[in-house]
Amino acid sequence: MSLKIVAVADTHGYHHDLTIPDGDIFIHAGDISAYGRETDLADFNDFLGSLPHRIKIVIAGNHDFAIERDPQGSAAILSNCVYLQDASCLVDGVRFYGSPWQPWFHDWAFNLQRGAEIRAKWELIPEDAQVLITHGPPYGHGDLTVHGSRVGCQDLLEFVERFQPLVHVFGHIHEGYGITANVHTKFINASVVDQDFVLSHPPTVFNVDVSGKRVWF
Repeated sequence: MSLKIVAVADTHGYHHDLTIPDGDIFIHAGDISAYGRETDLADFNDFLGSLPHRIKIVIAGNHDFAIERDPQGSAAILSNCVYLQDASCLVDGVRFYGSPWQPWFHDWAFNLQRGAEIRAKWELIPEDAQVLITHGPPYGHGDLTVHGSRVGCQDLLEFVERFQPLVHVFGHIHEGYGITANVHTKFINASVVDQDFVLSHPPTVFNVDVSGKRVWF
């Protein structure tokens, strides 16, 4: 038995313009809105309610100020999904863990300083997480900017390499869209907009065996 998973990130208010494939689970890896308004969350929740997926899993991103200001209230608005903020959920025995943080970036939401401050968040990742969802990328995977700089988090990469999840889904660096891999983990930058905030990329679809030992596209 397997789970068909559809992943997106960085929709920035364009969610209604997306063609979302069917599947068992829908993942949104942050940046729901462009300006982080509470009204954006209500509209996004209506969109989630229209999707056929059995489970919708959502985390916040650096544009989602309303969620940073009021996580509990925002989670209540997002009634059509499982909202994860440094938390996990089990679906058919597969553990999903979600976290919205990224290294400091232009005074946006969910920013933490590199080093001990952000490392403390990654220490919360459970060792048995099979699908890891963060907004920001780990260093060296989907983190190359148009300026030629890699801006992913080295500490996050360390924890991913230690715990070896099957899949790591993220976004944040729009131009990093695509799939990379190491020996143990598939890395998916699921950003659907490009660096100019133009809707350019389709959702990423993948499958996870419920044994938690295999992933395929």
